[in-house]
Amino acid sequence: MAFEQQQVGSVQVVRLSGRLDGSNAPELERALQALLAAGTTRLLIDLGRLDFISSAGMRIVLMAGKGLRAQQGRLALSGVRGMVKEIFEVSGFLSLFEVAADADAGVKLLQA
Repeated sequence: MAFEQQQVGSVQVVRLSGRLDGSNAPELERALQALLAAGTTRLLIDLGRLDFISSAGMRIVLMAGKGLRAQQGRLALSGVRGMVKEIFEVSGFLSLFEVAADADAGVKLLQA
């Protein structure tokens, strides 16, 4: 798994690619915790290039969402597709988060 971060207006965008599983989930968890600690209140996680997400990765997304809600912030997901979309649907996670088709739409959603 690789990820990159980009600030787009008031929204912090984190783009994930590859496979997010137990072996690399702690790296993403540290990065997201640092963003929340720095005061990020609008976070978009772009999953458009993510091929797989394990329960460890799902836990990190859920924790980030809870952390943002506690700070009166918002988290949205974008680019949810393929196997990742199936995993999110089966787990019921899609109903927990705002979802946009792509990163541009996700940024607009969070800036509204």
